[in-house]
Amino acid sequence: MAKTTTEPIERYGLSKRNRRKTLFSNIGVVGCGNEGSEIATTAAIHGMEVVFLEPNQEKIANAFSRIESKLDEKITNWGLTENEKKIILSRITGTTSYVDFQHCDFVIEVIRYNDHTGERQINARKEVFRQLEQVLEPTAIIASNVATVMMTELASELKYQERCIGMHFMINIPGSQILEIVPSLYTSQETLEKVSKFAKLINHEYINVMESSGLVSVRLFLTQLNEACQILMEGVSTVEDIDKVLTVGYGHSLGVFRTADKMGIEKIVRLLNNLYDEYGNIKYKPSPVLLRKVRAKNYGVSTGKGFYVYDESGNVVK
Repeated sequence: MAKTTTEPIERYGLSKRNRRKTLFSNIGVVGCGNEGSEIATTAAIHGMEVVFLEPNQEKIANAFSRIESKLDEKITNWGLTENEKKIILSRITGTTSYVDFQHCDFVIEVIRYNDHTGERQINARKEVFRQLEQVLEPTAIIASNVATVMMTELASELKYQERCIGMHFMINIPGSQILEIVPSLYTSQETLEKVSKFAKLINHEYINVMESSGLVSVRLFLTQLNEACQILMEGVSTVEDIDKVLTVGYGHSLGVFRTADKMGIEKIVRLLNNLYDEYGNIKYKPSPVLLRKVRAKNYGVSTGKGFYVYDESGNVVK
């Protein structure tokens, strides 16, 4: 009788023991507001385990509500199934402790705007980076979702500066699948290449952008918005018709005014002021139309009124 030969199942990769960890199998997100929840959802949809950090359980619950809403929208509009939704949610965990990032190979900082100043403070973001460096392996990548803040400044006090990099997701543009990757003066070529692979893994195109205030996407959008406001002030056309030209004529998903309402007009004015301070170019000076909206606290979707009027679900009613 022939002797039966047995071999360990691990040799065939069917056991979790000794299974090789893949790049970006575990990622972290610091701050799970609108932008952070979009990033967390996108990563989980593409098979990654995600841990996000919020300061308390109430904000963790709010973040999960946002994530569920985003997935429900995909069920309605994109054919996602309820079972797929459950699987995606099972990949996402909320925490209040940085220690839970220790097994992540990539963490993205997306902290909220300060409730009082309306700004993302440099010192607060630096503190996030310091906390991350204490728990992450030296090879783990630390990124920040930046638009006007310089990544070099954020990474300047860290020990492993070469693993820090800036990124910019165009969160407020539905269906936008392009990522701006922004290396700092310290960023290594290896880090840049790894983040480029991350973009491909989440099915995003990407461009490499030199560190600069406003990058490409923000500068293009803000100057277009200012010009649209000028057209409006001159009485050349209406809010609705200007947006119609952009959506029907140029293929924009929302139009410039709908996008402004979604982003938050108060945030847009701050971005314009930042660019004006940086470049001194009059094209970045906020339009009087925008300033009037801010004074009236008509910020857009968040307040129910901006260039359009919105219901509680964020749908245009007027």
